[in-house]
Amino acid sequence: QVQLVESGGGLVQAGGSLRLSCAASGRTFSSYRMGWFRQAPGKEREFVAAIARSGRSTYYADSVKDRFTISRDNAKNTVYLQMNSLKPEDTAVYYCAAGYPKDSDVIRGYDYWGQGTQVTVSS
Repeated sequence: QVQLVESGGGLVQAGGSLRLSCAASGRTFSSYRMGWFRQAPGKEREFVAAIARSGRSTYYADSVKDRFTISRDNAKNTVYLQMNSLKPEDTAVYYCAAGYPKDSDVIRGYDYWGQGTQVTVSS
């Protein structure tokens, strides 16, 4: 079992930056692939980014590629999402997830989810 707690969300102007953190409990953090997803009002939850257990491989949705960077620190049991050049369409609740997905962008492949953190980008 692992518990995930996101932080770092907030209100930012378009073009600004935010860094989200997701702290995990337990001693098995390094065994999980970690992902970030987001859900805007009235829309389905969608994949944002994922990172392999070692941190050597990363995966991104086309909509955030070259603007967002996912990273992890296994010694601190934490995964990060650095978000730059934010756009109003990035407004959503952001969730981190842990699991062993066959495909990184598939929601059902993740077993554990955080409670989410709100990101609001004003125009």
